[in-house]
Amino acid sequence: MLKPIVLLMLLVLTACSSTTTQRPDNPENICDIFRQNNDWYEAALDMQQRWKVPLTVSMAMMYQESSFRHDAQPPMDYFLFIPLGRRSSAYGYAQVKDETWEDYKEQTGNGWADRDDFADAIDFMGWYSYKTSRVNKISPNDAYNQYLNYHEGWGGFRRGTHYQKRWLLKTSRVVESRAKRYAAQFQQCRSSL
Repeated sequence: MLKPIVLLMLLVLTACSSTTTQRPDNPENICDIFRQNNDWYEAALDMQQRWKVPLTVSMAMMYQESSFRHDAQPPMDYFLFIPLGRRSSAYGYAQVKDETWEDYKEQTGNGWADRDDFADAIDFMGWYSYKTSRVNKISPNDAYNQYLNYHEGWGGFRRGTHYQKRWLLKTSRVVESRAKRYAAQFQQCRSSL
């Protein structure tokens, strides 16, 4: 009798499993991304409705952060050949640090969230952008400044730490450009998704 119960538990866990799916074959096209991973589209739409943040902005930021890799992490630091550890605790699709992830889980009541689950990661990005719009008065549509806030944190952005990082200013323009391209693509395929 134990076997049917175990089987039932496995089925339930499988049904509730994460939306960690295949990395997009064509990450430059949001229509292709969503056609390949329909559950990503559903999760991105849910995020957009919940946080009032354009899914194209969050997807452009996620691409920059992890290239849509569920297990992305900063590189390991070494001294000669001895591993010293990673520069930060950032992990997953959204490259979220431990302490920020804990804040998200606590403030949203999503205690079971995982950084390597696409639906949780995209929801986190929506939450973060929503809070950015409240804390630093940055429009959710402003991919350039949203990404600067995401990278530097709200306090760092207010202090202007990004102005000393030319590479980051250039990267934010890349994110902005990708968000605009994604938005144009999305208009073409939205009705067929």
